[in-house]
Amino acid sequence: MAFNVTLKQSGRQFQVEPDEPVLNAALRQGIGLPYGCKNGACGSCKGSVISGDIEQRAHAASALSNDEKTRGMALFCCATAQSDLEIDIREVAGVGDVQVRKLPCRVNAIEHKADDVVVLKLQLPANERLQYLAGQYLEFILKDGTRRCYSMASAPHDEGPLELHIRHMPGGKFTDHVFGALKERDILRFEAPLGTFFLREDSDKPIVLLASGTGFAPIKAIVEHAIHKQIARPITLYWGARRRKDLYLMDLAEQWAKDVPNFRFVPVLSEPDAADNWTGRTGFVHRAVIEDLPDLSGHQVYACGAPVMVESAQRDFSQHHGLPENEFYADSFTSAADLANPV
Repeated sequence: MAFNVTLKQSGRQFQVEPDEPVLNAALRQGIGLPYGCKNGACGSCKGSVISGDIEQRAHAASALSNDEKTRGMALFCCATAQSDLEIDIREVAGVGDVQVRKLPCRVNAIEHKADDVVVLKLQLPANERLQYLAGQYLEFILKDGTRRCYSMASAPHDEGPLELHIRHMPGGKFTDHVFGALKERDILRFEAPLGTFFLREDSDKPIVLLASGTGFAPIKAIVEHAIHKQIARPITLYWGARRRKDLYLMDLAEQWAKDVPNFRFVPVLSEPDAADNWTGRTGFVHRAVIEDLPDLSGHQVYACGAPVMVESAQRDFSQHHGLPENEFYADSFTSAADLANPV
């Protein structure tokens, strides 16, 4: 029999079937809860169990610590109900209004932007249009049923192909295929839109965009959406990478800084070498934010990229620099390796 789940903050209720993850049940019934990977690796769907019993299934240790478990925290993407529940988790407006669909697509272009980064452009079938929020992601459905997630780098208003930024992970089943065998006109299948990483337009706070590596992809979609909507809030983009070549669309970000009022771009390299002739900022990209903005109490932050960067930024910004916890939005780029040793 199904169990009832009550959301503490709003009082809204939904039902969850036995063995069904709480997150899946909420999304199935049009209730927006925060999530990213949906496999226990990123921690985006973390919340508190106020009353009732759950079974917490395998997840990455970094996503939910033992201390958090003892304090009643749970990852709702991999938690099932054992009784009626009351839970405390931030609700996300707007996500339930966009239909999640499975669609085929044709590879329109494969553009190499760095040794290990391609921009992949996908053409939808004629008369098909995907509705999504800038910053959301899609999941490729591979022939064996496994899935791989990539953020959409094109903004929703863009009439052209869907754009993805894919970094080669040597040994990765999908990226080895993309870099070794995929060719134009090949057919792929995906499900979208997914995720709760998108610009909250009901605020007037200055925006800090924080990206590492190909975490620039959803940030690009958010910036282009903000430009299209003529959003006047100050925006500062911090993009971090190891080497200059890893800032694979730096010219585009520099052009935004020239053309867009109230937009600032700060590139940061952690390991520049002599060949880079780098005179810009160095170190960890989230530390550059702190150096420039030691008081983040009046800002919103959108962070995307490597899990270690996202986790460090969330911890340091919230604990030491005044950022309200509910003004930090993140998309942590987890991979299969992040679940190699689940707990």
